[in-house]
Amino acid sequence: MALVRCWAVGIVVLVVSEYVQMTLVYGPLVGPRGVGSFGAALALVHLPNLVCVVLATWAAARVHPEPWRRMPGRHLAAACAAPAAAQVLLLSLRPGVLDPAGPALWMSTGVLLAGCAVGLLLDRLVWTS
Repeated sequence: MALVRCWAVGIVVLVVSEYVQMTLVYGPLVGPRGVGSFGAALALVHLPNLVCVVLATWAAARVHPEPWRRMPGRHLAAACAAPAAAQVLLLSLRPGVLDPAGPALWMSTGVLLAGCAVGLLLDRLVWTS
């Protein structure tokens, strides 16, 4: 039950933060035409996504209860399952992103890995202090 609570918190935080990102950043600044350069994609898509993944991972890790927090594999599954599931869902809904030669797959995977790592680091820093 503890894992389900962590996953639910992670999903809620991810959905709310992605909604805020889409309405405040992506919609007004990017528009329907998309981004024109790698720098614009990094600044307007990938960095805001990184913030969303960090927040979701951190929130899910924060609600993971104490007896199971000390088990690294279980804590990792509790904290990172929601962002990882969102990544799998994105890749299944947009098969054009699956091109291994394209930068979108590698950037979104890098954002997922970095966001989970930073979220877990934030949890560790707050938990030990």
